[in-house]
Amino acid sequence: MSHEPSARAGPGPRLDPRMPSGLVNRSLATVARRVPGVRRIPVVALLSAAEVAVIARDHYRQLSPAERRRLLQLIRLGRGRRNRLTGRERDELERLVAKLEPRRLLGDAADRLSPVPIPRRLLYGRRR
Repeated sequence: MSHEPSARAGPGPRLDPRMPSGLVNRSLATVARRVPGVRRIPVVALLSAAEVAVIARDHYRQLSPAERRRLLQLIRLGRGRRNRLTGRERDELERLVAKLEPRRLLGDAADRLSPVPIPRRLLYGRRR
């Protein structure tokens, strides 16, 4: 009998907080079993997609529930084309998207996924 730690993660803290949690790992395993073709996608790509999804969710949660509903309504109404919205709706959509902080979202994703440190001014822009 070996005294090596088991491959299964215990309830203790993760050694590297940047590593995905057990929930993410279990979710990916479930997806791999149920969705055809997912097994052919490299695990690193799946983990990267999951990391970006978590970052995007955090930014999306900055909106109130009413703002989230309205954002989805405007996206559906416009069907991906800004010219399908009225001027007032476009302004409202721009305001809601600005609240999501897209530049910071991209910077957070790049910072999380990059194997090398990226200068903060490239990720988040100049200080104001």
